[in-house]
Amino acid sequence: MAVLPSLLIAFFLLVTGSALDATYLEGFLGNGNFEEQPKPSDLRKTVLKGKYALPKWELSGRVEYISGGPQPGGMYFAVAHGIHAVRLGNEASISQTMTVKPGSLYALTFGASRTCAQDEVLRVSVPPQSGDLPLQTLYDSFGGDVYAYGFRAKSNSVKVTFHNPGVQEDPACGPLLDAVAIKELFPPRPTRDNLVKNPGFEEGPHRLVNSSNGVLLPPRQEDSTSPLPGWIIESLKAVKFIDAKHFSIPYGLSAVELVAGRESAIAQILRTIPNKVYNLTFVVGDAKNGCHGSMMVEAFAAKDTLKVPFKSQGRGQFTTASFKFKAISARTRITFFSSFYHTRNNDFGSLCGPILDQVRVVSVA
Repeated sequence: MAVLPSLLIAFFLLVTGSALDATYLEGFLGNGNFEEQPKPSDLRKTVLKGKYALPKWELSGRVEYISGGPQPGGMYFAVAHGIHAVRLGNEASISQTMTVKPGSLYALTFGASRTCAQDEVLRVSVPPQSGDLPLQTLYDSFGGDVYAYGFRAKSNSVKVTFHNPGVQEDPACGPLLDAVAIKELFPPRPTRDNLVKNPGFEEGPHRLVNSSNGVLLPPRQEDSTSPLPGWIIESLKAVKFIDAKHFSIPYGLSAVELVAGRESAIAQILRTIPNKVYNLTFVVGDAKNGCHGSMMVEAFAAKDTLKVPFKSQGRGQFTTASFKFKAISARTRITFFSSFYHTRNNDFGSLCGPILDQVRVVSVA
């Protein structure tokens, strides 16, 4: 009989898109899409007046309530995940307190883009963790980018804050935030048949319903708090988490796209036996997203490397590669990155690259 309540909860979350009262969290934060509008008395033109002017959020500094489209002064703000968004001016922030499970891993998913300067930064904090997302790299030039940020809850209540730490000449300049969702993640384990955790990237952050460009996993994410459980984003630029609904995926429902050449690297540390030989296999392909040309993925394990060339014709094709390596310690790092930069043939302003899927490491008898 316990199955029925679970099914009802799942159905409720699917219908409402909100999960804040459920045991398992997935969905928008309270007014996470900013479509619950402020009272007219709490707005002066576009500027929100007062700490609690935006329903469900707490404000600090100059925060604007923006409608997508052409703006006064000739600017245009794309709001890809609804009609309304917030813009964080100099040193401004918005925050929300929510109930979570102590010790559990969560990922925030949010749409964010710069509006003025090249050096805009969005700081995400869930104490004691904090991370800065540089927004100068444009991964999608049409509708803004979607990011994920992972954190491990330290108590049963956390305060999520989005802050603009920058100071521009124009005090209104700053990042645009247009949707915020959360998902509880379940840390995967290695199996007898595979030492790699989350080998097919099936466990990952929430995907915003009307987002078709994938979710960027920010650089320098440790495996303990990574929004892609089991994996370290150890590079200078982001790696993209993509889904089978909008991309060609070799296996399962998810994969990762290495979107920024050698600056876009993903790694995992495996438990191994020194001097034992292992076989590493993985799948390389294209996501059928307009990313054409000669690609190459480089794989590293212990002291061994493999370069896998792949000629992308943009048709969602893929190939399997493998090589053997000898472990030199009880911990072995496997790393993957793309050798070259690529852009989409229908949008030269958007970075793209080869996809990686089905990573497997087994001992050789």
